[in-house]
Amino acid sequence: MSAEAAALRLGTTVASTAAQIWLGGKRRAQERELPIEELARVRVPGVKFSRSVKRQFEQIADAVFDRLEPFLEHEFRALTEAGRQAVIDAVCDTFAAADLSDRALLAADAQPAELIRRITGTVRAPIGLGEAESSLYERLFTECVEYYVRIVRGLPVFEERAAAELLVRTSTLGGEVARILERLPDRTLFAPDGTDQDTAFRRRYLELVSESLDEVELFRRASDRAAAQVRLSVAYVSLRATGDDTAWRRTAPSLPRLRADMSDWEEAPGGEGSGMRVEAALRGSARVLLRGEAGSGKTTLLRWLAVTAARGAFTGELADWNGLTPVVVKLREYSGRPLPAPEAMLDGVAAPLTGVMPRGWVERQLDSGRALLLIDGVDELLDRERRAVRDWLRRLLSAYPGVRAVVTSRPAAAGADWLRREDFTALHLDRMTPPDLTAFVRQWHQAVRELGEELPCPVADLPQYEQSLLASLKDRAHLQSLAGTPLLAAMLCAMHLNRGRHLPRDRMELYRSALHTLVHDRDADRNVPSAMDSALSLGDKLILLRDLAWRLSDNNRSEIDLEQAAVHVAAKLRAMRHLEPLDGAQVLGRLRDRSGVLRSPAQGRLDFVHRTFQEYLAAEEAAQEDRMGNLVGRAHLDLWRETVIMAAGHANARQREELLGGILDRAETEPRNARPLRLVAAACQETLPEVSEKLAARLDTAVAALLPARRATDPAALAAVGPSLLRRLPRSGAGLSEKSAAYTVRTAALIGGEEALRLLAGYTGDGRHRVVDALIDAWGYFDAATYADRVLSRLPLADHLVNVTHSAQWRVVTGLPSVTGLGIEYPFTRFTEVGEVPSVVDLRLYLLRGEVDLRVLRRLPKLECLALSGDMTMHHLDVLAELKHLWLLHLGLRGTPSLAGLRLGPRLQSLILWDVTATTDLTVPTDFSHLPRLQVVTRDICLPRNLHAVTSLPELALSLHGVDIAAWLSSPDFAPPKVKQLKLYDCLLPDDRDALDFPGVAVTVSS
Repeated sequence: MSAEAAALRLGTTVASTAAQIWLGGKRRAQERELPIEELARVRVPGVKFSRSVKRQFEQIADAVFDRLEPFLEHEFRALTEAGRQAVIDAVCDTFAAADLSDRALLAADAQPAELIRRITGTVRAPIGLGEAESSLYERLFTECVEYYVRIVRGLPVFEERAAAELLVRTSTLGGEVARILERLPDRTLFAPDGTDQDTAFRRRYLELVSESLDEVELFRRASDRAAAQVRLSVAYVSLRATGDDTAWRRTAPSLPRLRADMSDWEEAPGGEGSGMRVEAALRGSARVLLRGEAGSGKTTLLRWLAVTAARGAFTGELADWNGLTPVVVKLREYSGRPLPAPEAMLDGVAAPLTGVMPRGWVERQLDSGRALLLIDGVDELLDRERRAVRDWLRRLLSAYPGVRAVVTSRPAAAGADWLRREDFTALHLDRMTPPDLTAFVRQWHQAVRELGEELPCPVADLPQYEQSLLASLKDRAHLQSLAGTPLLAAMLCAMHLNRGRHLPRDRMELYRSALHTLVHDRDADRNVPSAMDSALSLGDKLILLRDLAWRLSDNNRSEIDLEQAAVHVAAKLRAMRHLEPLDGAQVLGRLRDRSGVLRSPAQGRLDFVHRTFQEYLAAEEAAQEDRMGNLVGRAHLDLWRETVIMAAGHANARQREELLGGILDRAETEPRNARPLRLVAAACQETLPEVSEKLAARLDTAVAALLPARRATDPAALAAVGPSLLRRLPRSGAGLSEKSAAYTVRTAALIGGEEALRLLAGYTGDGRHRVVDALIDAWGYFDAATYADRVLSRLPLADHLVNVTHSAQWRVVTGLPSVTGLGIEYPFTRFTEVGEVPSVVDLRLYLLRGEVDLRVLRRLPKLECLALSGDMTMHHLDVLAELKHLWLLHLGLRGTPSLAGLRLGPRLQSLILWDVTATTDLTVPTDFSHLPRLQVVTRDICLPRNLHAVTSLPELALSLHGVDIAAWLSSPDFAPPKVKQLKLYDCLLPDDRDALDFPGVAVTVSS
């Protein structure tokens, strides 16, 4: 029995039993075995209503299935098929035999534990189960009764029946309450000393953790209506983490960023990419210090770990964590008071239960090694309190060495080696990759569905909002760059939702919102002690940050010595006369620790977490201090480009005239710098609120001078101007040279968006080879299906190579009948599908994965050129001889160590063997004797087996790349080569070059 089938059966059993309560009350004997649909038909009037009731209880069954299936998937691994069946049968049989009527439920006060006690006292336990089966039976039955009671308590009819029962009990209510109070233990004086109540308390505690921590505020701002709590278990997205060594990143120079193509947004097969999933990283160590910048998801991850542990719902890498008891300690709650002893660790999350906690329960959990200690927010304490955290942890883990622990902090507050003496492994939460961002946006919109009427749009419209936002992120590089953390990604999601699927075209508002959120609002909302202790307002902090940003930019630097930065902050503080005297070093330390925009990339150094924030703040400082002339003089420099553009947005009307007028004046008098100056002036149009008519005319003239694109570097430079340039680009290739038309296509593709797509459609009538190639290459920047329909389907694709860079394109390319050249440039596992493009004559796959059955090539009878390589194993090599038109063959042998079975077609002129290793056997079939050209290319310098098999072919022009020729010459089976030509590239040669003089062989050596 599969876990899926078992979970479905249990879910149906629980839902059917609940349906009988709702539909029948005190169940009639003849109705005990009826399925839901029959019971609904008998007890509910009307076909439509009975069908609706049936659907409701089917949804309940599905909900139980969702809870049980992951658990069973893990637990079933240790059981035989017969054992699995016996356990599920036993649970269902016990449910059928038990008295689960409303009378029995009310007699147990609708408490699962009491109902289970009554059932086990009246129903005979199953027989014939082994130890593992009995343990699983008890857990499953307990879980199902818990679900059953929860479901019934939620049914409308239950309140009515419970009220009637309450009236019957009223006469004895006083005595009952007295007895309840007598039984209520005090945590310190009357709590039970033994362990007999540990299991019951643990169940109640895990239930509370599961419910109370399963919520997350995706984003909050005073103007946001979509700021309610949603379920964390729905919103959670797995992030990536890397080993943390404190010397891992510097801020890159800010240059115009090329728009990412759609392949960047697709998760590579097998999770390939930077870093590893954080779950896999956590599995590798029992103690982890998890560091990450502001909003990187540290607290959310800890809450998810707690909720998932409470539910025993870990899968994959963390499946072994099921059974752990989560203990969450929020450090900010202990600012100004001692850190908690074990018995007080539950106060923050489970305060309502601590009064009934058995004495010593937390200590027993810690001592058993089954506790998961989750400590959040080292950085949220004051500086002087952080050392106490380390000492507290050291003592705690010395007393309970088997405890698993995860501690979070921002990097500035805890270095990677902060807990190294306590054997903690340091990990760093990485910025989200495009696939991570896609997953986040989808989960965010899935989670907010639960807000229902609180949403600013109908729930049914959320899929459109999701797709609209993803399209904007893919089209606008600065959005993708900004949304590198869950906090800022959630900010974009909320802004997009509340603005009716619109984001500001002007980046300034986005950066301003991000800065306010990171620098002040988030800490203020959460009452973080280390932030609340500050005397600085948001405006004060921004003044200091602007000054630092300008000082860095003014010196063409991205980082500064920490002591020097403290001097600058102190000087600025002295000028802020409304503040009491403050220590510059202390203020800078707090800004670094809590502002969310500063960090220490190395010991004693300071920089901004994102170059964009430095540029935005420096631009604002330039406007505040009226430094337009300074910007004009630097406008031709790449490092100042973004600062100039944003200064145009910060500037007032006079300053804008000075800035842009000065830049255009320089363009007219400095031919050497004219082009970059015109480009930056044109790009300023993105942030300009308005300009005078005279300046607008000058900007139009500057843009006209930039067009059309004439050089290979023009598309990227022009695309950086932004979407405003599209209306100035030619609508077709008419009147343009072939080169300019191709560069114009490239420019529009890099800008992206719907307007760019419309423009590219106008070039489909231009059949010039270079223009068609440019249009094919532009496919990667747009939705695969839409672009294929509006552009590719109208192109003459014959004699052109169509490169496929992600799976969405592959799903579309098979519908383009004119494709003759096809290159697949992403990890490809669906080789059997290449036969769906029978018109192809040139097929190139360089990243094949898995088992490759070459018999599918029989469906490509016109094939002339074939290249296959990657991490794959080829089968049926003899099929290649059937390709009668094949003249060029490129084979990767990484997973195919032998040429046995390889046969060559009659027209083959050139064979390239790639990824050859020392274990590759070059023994070749007899039909190789007529092969004109052969190349052997190794992965690393080595000597393949039986090299003499190819060097003995007399009519062959042989090229060897990376072969150990010295070892070959001294090998026992060496024989002088008989080939016509021998070319050696990057080979390991003998000291005596005369040893390469082979009679009758033309030898060429290259490196």
